[in-house]
Amino acid sequence: MVQKEIGLGIAGLGLGTLLMRINNDPTSRLQVRGVYEPDRARLHQRYDVGKSVAALLEEFGVDYAADCYKDMLARPDIDVVGIFSPCVYHYEQIKQALLAGKHVIVTKPMVVSLDEAREIVELVDRTGLKLLVAQSMRWNSMFRAIHALHEADKLGRIMLAEAYYVHDMRPVMDRSPWRYQIPQDFMYGGVCHPVDLLRWFLGEVDEVFAYGSHGGLDTRYPADKQNNFIISLKYQNGVIARVLGAYDIIHPPALWHRPFHGVGLALYGTKASLFNDRIVYEYYGQGKPVEEAITPADEKEDHAGETMGFLKHFEQCLVNGAKPLVDVRDGAQVVAICSACWDSIHTGQPVKVTREFQR
Repeated sequence: MVQKEIGLGIAGLGLGTLLMRINNDPTSRLQVRGVYEPDRARLHQRYDVGKSVAALLEEFGVDYAADCYKDMLARPDIDVVGIFSPCVYHYEQIKQALLAGKHVIVTKPMVVSLDEAREIVELVDRTGLKLLVAQSMRWNSMFRAIHALHEADKLGRIMLAEAYYVHDMRPVMDRSPWRYQIPQDFMYGGVCHPVDLLRWFLGEVDEVFAYGSHGGLDTRYPADKQNNFIISLKYQNGVIARVLGAYDIIHPPALWHRPFHGVGLALYGTKASLFNDRIVYEYYGQGKPVEEAITPADEKEDHAGETMGFLKHFEQCLVNGAKPLVDVRDGAQVVAICSACWDSIHTGQPVKVTREFQR
């Protein structure tokens, strides 16, 4: 058992409630010591775990609930802030946390504009603090198993790729009405999932061409905002790929089962092709194709498992001085890709992606 010496504060009590579980991990130095939620009524709402946030605070020994974000930032026993608030608040909350000397974990997307991304990159560089973008699919056990196959050259050279995030958002909007009240930009808040996933495998995007439409299925979401997207991407290494981001649809069959949470991946390589948890190795001239299952080493496939994964990863980055897997420049580059997609939708033309955040 290690000493709980790294204090964590949480801003936003939606999925942010999952972070509290780190308090019960005897191998982690992290401890949630405070939370901030501007909607005090949410402290007593019931979540998927069947308990109110107030009950969770008591269960995990968190005795500080701030009325003001700056009050939580002022606490000397909080070293890291986990930002799980609505997307549009990320920029200001990240900025305030960094200026207060706190390291940052922020849920995707890091921010929602190119200008915001530029300022946050500059601020992280200036302060020397660490920032992790919690792109949860990077800690999904199945996608990590697929990435291990890729790193071991089991797929060969990837020639073509596809990724999707397909999700009927109506039940999510029931639980988080800010998504249609603000409203959420689903290019940054949704498409960033498959965009980041492909970037993990293929590297940097050179150019995009994108279409967007409004589904009209959920009448709460503003009719002048697009929420379904099809995107073609060309990477700097010459590989081409496509992304489907669909959020105003009736959820199709077979796409919400574990472990994918509506996110999917297909990679077509010179040695094998795979789609999610199934793979076929090259067989031409050697007999019939044989489809195999991809089995992750770690079966913790839900959001709680992914959350514990990126928390413990960030803890090790703090202890060892290492670069986070998805750091501020990675987060900014995903924002840059999404920004280029919006430019393509508005102009009807292919758009080059800025390289300013690349190392």
